[in-house]
Amino acid sequence: MPTPKLGKLVKVDPRQVWANEARDFTPWLQRNIDRLSEVLGLDLELVESEVEVGDFSADLLAKHPASGRVVVIENQLGPTDHDHLGKLLTYAAGTNAGVAVWVSTEFREEHKQVLEWLNSVSSEDQLFFAVQVEVLKVDDSPPAVNFVVAVKPSNWIKQQRSGKRPSKTAQAYQDFFTKLLHKVKRQYPGFTAARIAFPQNWFSFPAGRSGYTFLVGFTRGSRFKVELAIDTPDQQANKDAFDALLVERDVIEQEIGLQLSWERLDDRRMSRIAIYTNGNIRYPADQLEQLQDWAVDMLGRFDKAFRHRITALP
Repeated sequence: MPTPKLGKLVKVDPRQVWANEARDFTPWLQRNIDRLSEVLGLDLELVESEVEVGDFSADLLAKHPASGRVVVIENQLGPTDHDHLGKLLTYAAGTNAGVAVWVSTEFREEHKQVLEWLNSVSSEDQLFFAVQVEVLKVDDSPPAVNFVVAVKPSNWIKQQRSGKRPSKTAQAYQDFFTKLLHKVKRQYPGFTAARIAFPQNWFSFPAGRSGYTFLVGFTRGSRFKVELAIDTPDQQANKDAFDALLVERDVIEQEIGLQLSWERLDDRRMSRIAIYTNGNIRYPADQLEQLQDWAVDMLGRFDKAFRHRITALP
């Protein structure tokens, strides 16, 4: 069999694609936050750009729905420098970020060492990433963007290093949602970029718009649920969105094939639309597996019924 003709991979100067960091690069990354999510293995929900922190402005602020952590993203179109390192740390402190991501076209070795050191000494609540962005093409093809993780925490939860171990129940939750996550990724490729579950009684997936998530969790009274959580920073907007979906209640429930619990929650910022079944983390393994399969099925139904409606909301 003859060897196929292979093209030559060529590096392109990033400034041929983005002439200006603030005007071109940051808006592009804002529109393509899902690509950064994929390479980090963290679902990211964009919250805001150019967020004021004292006299400075953080490039991008996001949220990691699965853990509720704030994610601050500092961009640099060029080799890393002390100025951007200082800004990254200032923004992380000013926003109480649990995840700090430095995106640059070239990382100096000493700056990678700083982030590695921060990962080694910080608690399990602070994670630091360095992501190098490069532009490539094959022969005369259009340029393509490639992300490479240059620094990441060796263990995102850092239990062994910190000496903290989750309780038996917390470990059971983590094991349960780890298996659930694997099933979701097999059943619905591209549904989530997440690669890790946390020792908590819930796990959430992005629903296509900031402030909207599909959440799976154990609740009081030995109940287990899948829900659409509507929780943007604007309480009135959440209630308006809930009311807009409520108008289509009959059609939505017909599409899902089941009656749902419509919970406006007037005394709270968030609203939810949920479905419940019996469930407890202390169930035998075979029953826990049945709960996982039920959740995967419900997530698919919720996604099909709600995602396009969420996108169409004002």
